[in-house]
Amino acid sequence: MHFLDDSLLPENQEKLVIQAAPYGPEWLPGDADDLPLTMDEHVQAAVDCYNAGATVLHIHVRELDGHGSKRMSMFNELLGRLREAVPDMVLQIGGSISFAPGDEGADAKWLSYDTRHLLAELTPRPDQVTIAINTSQMNIVEIMTDDDLAGTSIAKPDYYKAYRDMVVEAGPDFYLEHLKRLHANDIQPHFQLATMAQLETVERLIRSGVYTGPLVLNYVAIGGGFAGRHPADLIEFVRRVPDGAVLTIESSMRAVAPMNAIAIALGVHVRVGNEDNLWARKGERMSSVRQVEQMVRIADALGRDIATGAEAKEIYHIGEYYADTDQTLARLGMVPNRRPGQRGFMLRDTTR
Repeated sequence: MHFLDDSLLPENQEKLVIQAAPYGPEWLPGDADDLPLTMDEHVQAAVDCYNAGATVLHIHVRELDGHGSKRMSMFNELLGRLREAVPDMVLQIGGSISFAPGDEGADAKWLSYDTRHLLAELTPRPDQVTIAINTSQMNIVEIMTDDDLAGTSIAKPDYYKAYRDMVVEAGPDFYLEHLKRLHANDIQPHFQLATMAQLETVERLIRSGVYTGPLVLNYVAIGGGFAGRHPADLIEFVRRVPDGAVLTIESSMRAVAPMNAIAIALGVHVRVGNEDNLWARKGERMSSVRQVEQMVRIADALGRDIATGAEAKEIYHIGEYYADTDQTLARLGMVPNRRPGQRGFMLRDTTR
């Protein structure tokens, strides 16, 4: 993304889209004060986050025993109720379904490719499904502290080890087929990217014509095989993302607020919620709703407007598709592919 002299002025920035992730699939009841359990509580969490200012909802589902649900019927039920309760929100399904271990001592793992492909068949269909690109370590506890985990189930040795050793399986066999299925069912992929190498893989998918559509993505700075919290890495990732992409910053625990403050100032978007963070000041619990409200306050202090639900859908390009590779490159502000025999640095195509 390119920055001009006036790019940091809030009146020249897109309105802020706040993603809320209030379903915390890694936590168990008691870990977070606001963790939904019943279906009614799942719906109320969405309503409360929307009323606080969030316009994108990152969705997981929990069974009544407190563990993350792996049943598509539960996702279908929740989607149906959310379409009625928060019709203006962008409904985004978490592509892992649930990575939480079923019992203490079990592995924390993403489900099989075939199971995750079923997310393309949900009814009613979501607006988005998140998609990981390239297999990588997902050690979510690597940069968490004892204070972060105090009083939670992940502080138990078996659960800690399960999350320490978690791996995201997302090789080409997965993402090539998953992108095809999502497109066939008019569901937008929301790319969850942790490294520059993953961003470069997505660019190759675009340049080869495998993916032709809006580039909506999160920079996932949770450590342990994903990006860390160094501001220079964040800035470099923002710089490398195409001008026409839609970028949201995602971090973990008490780093969420400062990383998002940078994001708000730069003109990109933010994610909050108990899936990412449980804390305000050290030792003070903070609900998902309070985290959304905090982002609204920071944006207001900087003079940046908050997007409505309709505006968020427009910013996210929900329902848009591009005809081919050339149109996708042009819409994303990327230079065209090199023609045979063409030498020198490429220039953006200004004819489209």
